[in-house]
Amino acid sequence: MPVRRTSLFGGFVLSMGLFSAVSAATDCRVDTAQLRGDWGEVRFNVEVADDAIERQRGLMHRLEMPMSAGMLFVYHQTRVVSFWMKNTLIPLDMIFLDETGRVVKIHERAIPRDLTSISSDVPARYVLEINGGLARAIGITVGSELRHPSVLQHLAVWPCRDSE
Repeated sequence: MPVRRTSLFGGFVLSMGLFSAVSAATDCRVDTAQLRGDWGEVRFNVEVADDAIERQRGLMHRLEMPMSAGMLFVYHQTRVVSFWMKNTLIPLDMIFLDETGRVVKIHERAIPRDLTSISSDVPARYVLEINGGLARAIGITVGSELRHPSVLQHLAVWPCRDSE
């Protein structure tokens, strides 16, 4: 499935090969978050924050992050979650996902060092943070699907192993 280029920036990012189409046969890896939707498919190299200390630290104090990188926050229950940008130095897109791995909200371009609370507004279990502006540039939308081993596989809309 080809990736739709939704902007000049997105076209540049995709044409530079920073993102690659995801093969349906690709196995899940802890260090890779895959997203798909009507717009196409993309993968990010991710760090996983799955305990309170890692989630609290997040992407704070980093001066930059590669365009193909991100951080996946994993919660052990589905609930409304909130973030802030204290000590975060780069703008971020926050992609909130439910327990099935479906995108339920996207907060674009969170402002570095801002103390304003950014809420999922609806219950979420996972949050993928990527560089600010990328969600729109790639075309990621509410309803897009995440594939990652941290997603509860018995509920996953895109499980790690496709049904045979």
